[in-house]
Amino acid sequence: MPKITIDKKELEFKPGQTILQIARDAGIKIPHFCWHPGLSISGNCRICLVEVEKFPKLTIACATAAMDGMVVHTKSDKVVKAQNSVMEFLLINHPLDCPICDEAGECKLQDYAYKYGTGISRFEEEKNYKDKRIPLGPNVMFDQERCISCSRCIRYCDEIPKTPQLTFIQRGEKVTITTFPGKELDNDYSMNVIEICPVGALTSRHFRFRARVWDMSFTDTICPGCSRGCNTTIGVRNNEILRIEPRQNLNVNDYWLCDWGRLNTYKYVNDEKLRVKTPTILSDETDTHIKVGWDEAISKAAYELNNPKGDILFVASAFSTLEDNYTLKKFAKEIFKSEEIVYIPNIDESFGDDILKKPDKTPNAGGLKLLGIKPISEQQITNLKNGRYKIVYIINDDLSRIPDSKDFLKKIDISIQHLNLKNKFSEEATVILPESTYAEINGTFVNFRNRVQRIKPAVVTLEQERLIGEYSISRLDKFGAQNDTWSHGMRFNVRPTWKILTKIAKSLGYEFNFENSEEVFVELCSTIPAMKGWDYETIGPKGKVI
Repeated sequence: MPKITIDKKELEFKPGQTILQIARDAGIKIPHFCWHPGLSISGNCRICLVEVEKFPKLTIACATAAMDGMVVHTKSDKVVKAQNSVMEFLLINHPLDCPICDEAGECKLQDYAYKYGTGISRFEEEKNYKDKRIPLGPNVMFDQERCISCSRCIRYCDEIPKTPQLTFIQRGEKVTITTFPGKELDNDYSMNVIEICPVGALTSRHFRFRARVWDMSFTDTICPGCSRGCNTTIGVRNNEILRIEPRQNLNVNDYWLCDWGRLNTYKYVNDEKLRVKTPTILSDETDTHIKVGWDEAISKAAYELNNPKGDILFVASAFSTLEDNYTLKKFAKEIFKSEEIVYIPNIDESFGDDILKKPDKTPNAGGLKLLGIKPISEQQITNLKNGRYKIVYIINDDLSRIPDSKDFLKKIDISIQHLNLKNKFSEEATVILPESTYAEINGTFVNFRNRVQRIKPAVVTLEQERLIGEYSISRLDKFGAQNDTWSHGMRFNVRPTWKILTKIAKSLGYEFNFENSEEVFVELCSTIPAMKGWDYETIGPKGKVI
């Protein structure tokens, strides 16, 4: 293979690679604003200038193809002087408003000004002021003064969603970006420009001024919006999710995330009005739901299951984890010797596209297939209408989603429901057991390509807070509440479904012996030949294909 020397380090490379790509792969940092690994090359920011021996002048690393025997210097005096000059030029008309900028703390311009700038500007004239707070679309706000004209956002719209909606206008120091006349930045992936913007010019209209990044905690997890299973990072402050951003995984979602996944998969998590917060049972006297403790709710569920007056239908959920669904299947088969375990598909052909969004709007239909749990059949729907199933045990779904459900909902005598959100069928529930959302638990999803991926808790429930116990209290006392993102905010009295099922099983005389979700995962893996011997470490941060 051809070789190149960068900063006295000899490296092999593939023909066609640029100096910047080779350096990046080798862990050698070359600053860059306009270059992005998922976009075409523009070469207009000039901060990536490097010195190549036998070249008459400095060259930009992002657009210069490597050649065999090339010798490159990224820290020579010429390069350092050029970097200082580029940074001074970029900051001439910049408002230097870091204290009020949402990008502060994660801004390339801020970082590079410190690392590659001189800290002194020779520009003494009045700055060229531009407009601020320009809504480019329903989700993105633009501050013209901060823009460094890197063109990332323009190239992104042209190349990824393929909806040319942004362009440059004016020239020289007056240049800026804008939408085309009569258009706005409203494609289904518009908010990706916020992450790829290397400065604070493009910001989220939903997140603006809500928190500083150093006051937040960040958790790597998976988007539950469809069967793609995009890798994401959840940002939390005061136990409230404030934003969701894409996490790079070239085997799943590249660098991107759809706007629907960003905005519609988290707001309910801390919504007191929407969440099912405490266990309830249906009172025989008043025919209304009354709040009870966990022990009473579990005892009520066990009593109803221990005295069935007809067949039981167990309804799994493609919105729930492998661990939850496996435990439900184990619960149905070992305790009730039942094979009547199904799930309700959620397919919307109008939702899918050719980029990321899939018609299957559930994160774990692949996991149910892996466990051998099938979609509800026409025969089983007929059985519901005929009143054969007197008890329905359902996790994290709504039986009223089945067409013509009004024909059978009233025929169900007993329904035990694990829910995190209220729904139409929950009004008929005999017992409601509040379950944790995807943002409050450990677990796994399987996407449409059979990739097993981890979800992790980003916000705390009452149960988790109790488990943290004395350590948490002493930590808050020592460091102060303002330094802990779990110190404030609402906690709900919810539990993971696998744990609730384990408690009910014990009440019925069966021991499942699960202390945590990984123990559930290890056991389910032992039942699937392709996953035998797996644990959470086996999956890794990028997931593992079966």
